[in-house]
Amino acid sequence: MDRVCVIGAGSSGIASCQVFAERGIDFDCFERGSEVGGNWRYENDNGMSSAYRSLHINTSRRQMEYASYPMPDDYPDYPHHTQIAAYFDDYVDHFGFRDRIRFRTTVESVRPADGGGWDVATDDGETRRYGAVLVANGHHWDPRWPEPPFPGEFDGVQMHAHDYRTPDGCEDRNVLVLGIGNSACDIAVETSRVSRMTYLAMRRGAYVIPKYLNGRPTDELGGELASRLPLAVTRAFYGRALKTAVGDPTEYGVPAPDHRIGEAHPTISSDLLPRIGHGRITVKSNIERLEGDSVRFVDGSTERIDRIIYCTGYRIVFPFLTEDLVTAEDNRIPLYRRVVHPYREGLYFIGLIQPLGAIMPIAEEQSKWVADLILGEAALPDREAMRKAIEHDDSKMARRYVASKRHTIQVDFLPYMRAIERERRRGRKLAGAR
Repeated sequence: MDRVCVIGAGSSGIASCQVFAERGIDFDCFERGSEVGGNWRYENDNGMSSAYRSLHINTSRRQMEYASYPMPDDYPDYPHHTQIAAYFDDYVDHFGFRDRIRFRTTVESVRPADGGGWDVATDDGETRRYGAVLVANGHHWDPRWPEPPFPGEFDGVQMHAHDYRTPDGCEDRNVLVLGIGNSACDIAVETSRVSRMTYLAMRRGAYVIPKYLNGRPTDELGGELASRLPLAVTRAFYGRALKTAVGDPTEYGVPAPDHRIGEAHPTISSDLLPRIGHGRITVKSNIERLEGDSVRFVDGSTERIDRIIYCTGYRIVFPFLTEDLVTAEDNRIPLYRRVVHPYREGLYFIGLIQPLGAIMPIAEEQSKWVADLILGEAALPDREAMRKAIEHDDSKMARRYVASKRHTIQVDFLPYMRAIERERRRGRKLAGAR
């Protein structure tokens, strides 16, 4: 009961392991694959990575790195996935907890144990009891296809971005990419270099933000100061900067966004608009129906298409948790401060957020808070207070962001980091009062 279970050795799981090792908390970490890194391990043998061969991060390294272990100074502003995977390996070995990770071990079920704690069954036939369980299995591995499916039949190749690795097979073909998120932009740009034509279809427009503004990584502009300014001021600042840097995206044929800057997860690309301007990517409206070797779009146009790549996001799934314990219907899961299950003592979720920024530093702070709780150095409010806080946070995010399954776990990076720090202080006071 003094031991903790960490599920997953991706970027969030290893952050928890590092914190626990430092704080003297006994733990086991279970990883389905043979290496750490999760989604950032290209062709990960756990079968869950969505990384494509050309992938670079779209959050700058100084924003993405762990506070406890900065990335090497010789890394570029936006490292390649191989560099990120090497960084994770160095992180684990530097802090010396690789032997605490049980590789090639799949967690099959997590159930409340009689008398308290959790029984964790793994595919090696063992069931172990733990006082707490941290779920860090990621949320970019179970592809979400269009819902409902588009009517009609398609004669060509259909695939999800999860399975895209290289543009092989797109040579001299008409390729349709559906979506306007970061993966959609990367894949559209890459296929456009070999395809006959790449079409980029989308339901709504987006602000396409370059990786650099004024010679600096875009996410480093403003920083702490911008996070404390009123949203309207920050929005005006970035709006002017974008207009100066890229002009009006509608001039490239990208639909005007139906929302303001900061009301949707950002689309980061320095290459998309130039490729459209070069005539190698054609922007289309959403798909209306599939017609054999062609696709009809909502605007009434039809194009002959050989391959469709759906960049339509992912479902939040916990295959080891039964629905009577946890459900994530429509990608919504009610958690206190996006971490604590209010009705399942000792069940925590790490990295289950979609930040305007990087997950890794957030996972560190979440893990420190959970360590406080496990060690009894902090306490939680009562369940009713947690329920009200969950409703408040969900309502706040719903007012801020476009309504979609993409934004159900959205947070603002620095405000959320400050909220976790406040929660740690409040928890220490509660623990002292009790």
